[in-house]
Amino acid sequence: MSDRNPGMDLDLEWVSKVRLNTQAVLKRAQRVQSRKVAKKEWQAAWLLKAVTCIDLTTLSGDDTPSNVHRLCMKAVQPVRYDLLQSMDMHDKGITTAAVCVYPSRVADAVKSLKAAKSNIPVASVATGFPAGQTPLKTRLEEVRMAVEDGATEIDIVINRTLALTGHWAELYYEIQQFREACGDAHMKTILAVGDLGTFTNVYKASLVAMMAGSDFIKTSTGKESVNATYPVAIVMVRAIRDYYLKTGHKVGFKPAGGIRTAQEALVWLVLMKEELGDQWLTPHLFRLGASSLLGDIERQIYHYVTGRYPANHDLPMA
Repeated sequence: MSDRNPGMDLDLEWVSKVRLNTQAVLKRAQRVQSRKVAKKEWQAAWLLKAVTCIDLTTLSGDDTPSNVHRLCMKAVQPVRYDLLQSMDMHDKGITTAAVCVYPSRVADAVKSLKAAKSNIPVASVATGFPAGQTPLKTRLEEVRMAVEDGATEIDIVINRTLALTGHWAELYYEIQQFREACGDAHMKTILAVGDLGTFTNVYKASLVAMMAGSDFIKTSTGKESVNATYPVAIVMVRAIRDYYLKTGHKVGFKPAGGIRTAQEALVWLVLMKEELGDQWLTPHLFRLGASSLLGDIERQIYHYVTGRYPANHDLPMA
């Protein structure tokens, strides 16, 4: 992953001055959605790029060591080998960006990837995911345990109450403590945008999270009624751009929740390219949080290679 974001002193004046034009945000998001995406070999190349940015995720109550193992093996070989061979991409080391699991399954994922001789990072959700309403001491301990078990990326959730009530200083210091608990592990901060109410709150929460040292800001847990949307993404990536222009530090962006189709993945890549530039089109600064997206991408790649869509038995299950 890229260099860490060291954060900065809390600038409440900057936060308090935030004003957003909702109609302008919606109009910009609509333009992004209407962009024509690449076709044929260009589309296939962009889809492979999307694969390398996926945090392949399982966050189910019935997760077991065996289904985590299957997920890890899919992360190591996300697209069928013969399809990659047909594209002359079989030796390019294409894997997903990370595997994301609950803290209790981190050790299982680390074991499976080590056995496969893979250096794919293991990410873990923590801090009372998805609600973030457990006591601070418990949330901090959950981060430490995940890191001790081998997670090198931690996806924390903010206490939405602090954002909704404007307690920005308290939120800042909480996130700083999570950052310290992460140690050398990179920290992605989930804003749970569907719970924040307004674009202004989303922008302010983005700023505070970055000031506190977040290496990524992430839209959603995937458990809210509203998850990753293009208007919210516009707000968050522009906060990232403003933070970069002020501090010189790049912070990554991760949309998550409800991203299921290859077409959607292409739109997200276009959005990043247009708003932040090619430097952000890498797993170091852009992730897609998804569990089912990879299946549709592989289906589209199969169609590109063979000229037909696969039957159910043509592609392996994750």
